[in-house]
Amino acid sequence: MRKCFALAKKGKGQVEPNPYVGAIVYDEEKHEIISSGYHQKYGENHAEVNAIKNASDTKNKTLIVNLEPCSHFGKTPPCADLIIKSGFKKVVCAMVDPNPKVRNNGIKKLKDAGIEVVLGVLEEEAKELNKVFIKNILYKKPYVMLKTATTLDGKIALLNKKSKWITNELSRNEVQKLRSSYQALMSASGTILTDNPHLNVRIKNKKSPIRIIFDPNNKIPSNYNVFSDDGVRIILVNNKRIKLKKNIEQIPFSSFDELFRTLYDMKIYSIMVEGGAGLNSLLLKNNEVDEINQFIAPKIFGKGIDFAHDIELNQINEAYELENIKIKRYGDNFLINGKIKKEDKI
Repeated sequence: MRKCFALAKKGKGQVEPNPYVGAIVYDEEKHEIISSGYHQKYGENHAEVNAIKNASDTKNKTLIVNLEPCSHFGKTPPCADLIIKSGFKKVVCAMVDPNPKVRNNGIKKLKDAGIEVVLGVLEEEAKELNKVFIKNILYKKPYVMLKTATTLDGKIALLNKKSKWITNELSRNEVQKLRSSYQALMSASGTILTDNPHLNVRIKNKKSPIRIIFDPNNKIPSNYNVFSDDGVRIILVNNKRIKLKKNIEQIPFSSFDELFRTLYDMKIYSIMVEGGAGLNSLLLKNNEVDEINQFIAPKIFGKGIDFAHDIELNQINEAYELENIKIKRYGDNFLINGKIKKEDKI
């Protein structure tokens, strides 16, 4: 199955908004892989089709795939029908398709045809691989990851707003890698006015993400770095009528729910947020954050600006909680990664 994951990742940047899928035709008697395939480009053959086309023989063989084979006509015919026609005796699948319209239908079709189906192999890893697709298909919104850098006491800046540099160079290099893995990077006027960042990727041969500038009250001057015409698509969230450079698209703001649905309609499927305490608080309070990456440095500021200082709770059980926690060390810094715990899960 992990070989399927590795194959699936080859489709990144080419198959969106479709999921990343890899497939392997396996001979259980000989304990050998016969062929493999992956979904290479949106609108083209799915992984199962490519694996079957590459196989010398599929009769009574096992198909291993990281996502439930489709059972409906979309851009391509149903993969489940081809699997049945190809004579497989078993299908090993990591997870069901999260799309409510098709969920479990492919599995049912295979079982009804007498094919043994093994479901749930490395399921959590499969969900992590396709976390963006799952959010997209269930909610028609982008996947939102919030990144922050804090002291031990949760401060992102001093009271005078100075924040460079809280974390070390190793952490900052990792942030560059994170930026390059997301389709868009979102920041707000407070952070931009204080730091005047470029919001780009400073890694050779890596593409900078789309810049989403949250500035509904038109506070950022047009000569700031985020508006540089550097070939990157720029989306300005702004409620004022202003004259824009040709490289900037403008959309209004009424609510975060509507904003993210609009961004999804604009084919924005994943967003990394690098904002200040205000934007962090608003996104958390509006239940728009899916994941947090918090870099922590061994420093204490005491009085300063908290990571999400506009959130106020009355009960401990109202706290925002993370799950599926991962901790990494970068020199004397630590990264805590986790998903926001939510009630509605696939």
